[in-house]
Amino acid sequence: MTILKKLVILDRDGVVNYDSKEFIKSPDEWIPIPGSLEAIARLNHAGYYVVIASNQSAIGRGLCNIDTLNAIHEKMHRALELIGGRIDAIFFCPHTSTDHCNCRKPKPGLFMQISQRFRINPTSILVVGDSRHDMQAAAAVGCSRYLVLTGNGYKTLGSGDLPVGTTVYSDLNTFSLDCFTTAADRDGISHAT
Repeated sequence: MTILKKLVILDRDGVVNYDSKEFIKSPDEWIPIPGSLEAIARLNHAGYYVVIASNQSAIGRGLCNIDTLNAIHEKMHRALELIGGRIDAIFFCPHTSTDHCNCRKPKPGLFMQISQRFRINPTSILVVGDSRHDMQAAAAVGCSRYLVLTGNGYKTLGSGDLPVGTTVYSDLNTFSLDCFTTAADRDGISHAT
């Protein structure tokens, strides 16, 4: 019997935590969006691997270093652990837009790395983001795309420049409820009314 892996890629800033035009440069600046950590735990309990894919140009700009980024992520991991959730991996691009790398979204490099690491076809991966760049990178490799209206989501939706097939949710929590319900229905679990 083949067990299909389920994987969700989340953008970090604007999806999991509040974003800032000044970048998230310290653990104190990392503040989760209400319901986002519970949403991640719900996805975990529905059998999904949850992976972060994030542009972190604050490193390339010299605004923070890898040790600080690790401290920010440690805060996120600890907060999730307290509620029974986890992030299975974090992939990030430290470059600026002038570096012309393949990993900075909208380029698909991070998503390809994740697909290879987890040995999952990109067409089986769900991507949740708040920006056009998230959706473009996901579309480039055939991932399913979900825009949330937190962070830059409203602005992104208003631009009208989203890849065809992008589904919109109010936030990560609403997305996770839909995934959990779908997984429960598929597995024959009844729901309380």
